[in-house]
Amino acid sequence: MMGGMAGLEGVEQPRQRSGAVATRWASPVEDEQALKALELFGNPADEEVRLPSRPESAATARRLTHCVVAHQWALSAATAEHAVLLVSELVGNAVRHTGARVFGLRMLRRRGWIRIEVRDPSRGLPCLLPVQPMDISGRGLFLVDKLSDRWGVDLLPRGKTIWFEMRVPERHSSSA
Repeated sequence: MMGGMAGLEGVEQPRQRSGAVATRWASPVEDEQALKALELFGNPADEEVRLPSRPESAATARRLTHCVVAHQWALSAATAEHAVLLVSELVGNAVRHTGARVFGLRMLRRRGWIRIEVRDPSRGLPCLLPVQPMDISGRGLFLVDKLSDRWGVDLLPRGKTIWFEMRVPERHSSSA
């Protein structure tokens, strides 16, 4: 990972191995904001959440993602961090490039995978640009390509959905 990415507190620090890995990342204040975001906008793991297409919605989308991946789905801190980073990039793209008033965020969990979708009303397709090591902007889809296991764009009658999927370890339930 390269340094200099805004909004990723604590990524460069050595990871503490402890039982409380999932909660280490979020401070009580962040937890409170995440719960507030869930109350205001709904849970993207239950149904598509619609957010206003404004730069500050990226923070809301990050909070919702962290809440679902780390707390509701109880996945690792690293998985939560990657998911949060990628959602941030996709939401940033939707806000910057589509001129839309709202976008949708949806999160799905199935055996061994998680899938996160960002839907917007523009049919303009994002392009994966070759990224030079020193480039600051334009890394969004490069990161998505690097950190997800699969990603793609589905064109809809109105707009598109950009999605990515990440493999996650299955929790083995001991109930026979």
